[in-house]
Amino acid sequence: MNDPAPDTSDSTGTSGPRDAADLPRMDRRRLLLRGGVGGALLLGGAALGRGTAQGQPLDDGAQGHAGEDYDGAGAAHTGTTHDDLERLGLVRGGYGHGPQPPRDLDDALIDALTHPPAPSSGSGEMSIAVTETRWPVAEGAAVDAWAYGGRVPGPVLRITAGERLRVTVDNRTGRGHNLHLHGSHDPQMDGWEPIPPGGSFTYDVAPGPAGLHPYHCHLAPYAEHLRRGLYGLMIVDPPGGREPATEVTLVLSGFDLTGSGTNDVYAFNGICGLYDRHPIVVPAGELVRAYVANMVEGEAVGSFHLHAQTFDVYRTGTGEAPHEHTDVVTLGQGERAMLEFRLPAKGRYMFHPHQHHMVERGAMGWFTAI
Repeated sequence: MNDPAPDTSDSTGTSGPRDAADLPRMDRRRLLLRGGVGGALLLGGAALGRGTAQGQPLDDGAQGHAGEDYDGAGAAHTGTTHDDLERLGLVRGGYGHGPQPPRDLDDALIDALTHPPAPSSGSGEMSIAVTETRWPVAEGAAVDAWAYGGRVPGPVLRITAGERLRVTVDNRTGRGHNLHLHGSHDPQMDGWEPIPPGGSFTYDVAPGPAGLHPYHCHLAPYAEHLRRGLYGLMIVDPPGGREPATEVTLVLSGFDLTGSGTNDVYAFNGICGLYDRHPIVVPAGELVRAYVANMVEGEAVGSFHLHAQTFDVYRTGTGEAPHEHTDVVTLGQGERAMLEFRLPAKGRYMFHPHQHHMVERGAMGWFTAI
């Protein structure tokens, strides 16, 4: 695609949580596995049309002429139809996994979006710049994003319960923004006051409880700030840590490509089909811990479904015992869960929301157990 690679240079961390720019390149084995498994899932699509790139509505075909597209549950979604995405080259034929990621994504960025930083030891210090950037949501498609650290979702914050986390946010845009943390903390650090253009603020918190908590911008118009990408995750580990596991983060979100105010495509970790082309490699039989959050703006629910296996659900990532054992977890806006499972047999295990219009428009992927 013609858009430059996303800017990851605006966020630096001195200790504690890290950003994409600080992470090493992936090791050779994982690169080979990623390329080998995902190489057959390439998209041969065209770029978005000129009118679409300027935020103009698409010319609907017969199926979406009234501006409504229906999923299997009968829910109406205003905006582009599945046929529109096919005409734009954003949907492959056959199974219909939907839009695919840009071919030239940097491996360090993929790794940073997929795997959280290691648990902290001591107080965490981090600087995050809020920037305006062109974020590549799919091959041939990008959005004008407002982004923490130049990426969508923003970098994962990680701290142990009882420790202090200091996050300095520099607003490098022409409008006010802030950073609101979910969970428990000092109300003076709640992040509802604006950081003016060119300004900065340091949030100094001892966050809790141990679990998974999103962060996001909390200024009006709220929906636009989230729809444009101003959100991320914070992991608060329990004292003493958790059982060792392969850890991944999966943030479900939607993107408006046409300026209609509705979601046209969906993604885990900000890029459509990222884990369709680049499956997440995990060791067969070993523990996997997935931190899953629903940050889709404008729709009542999202969900996560794992094929061929079941998982323990820790709602909000809290508690020492799982709240349920299932293969589908449903999440409202801003809700999250920590999931633990093992993939006993070698092979590929699909995952996706159980809202099927989201699957068809980019939110599906694979775990590959080796």
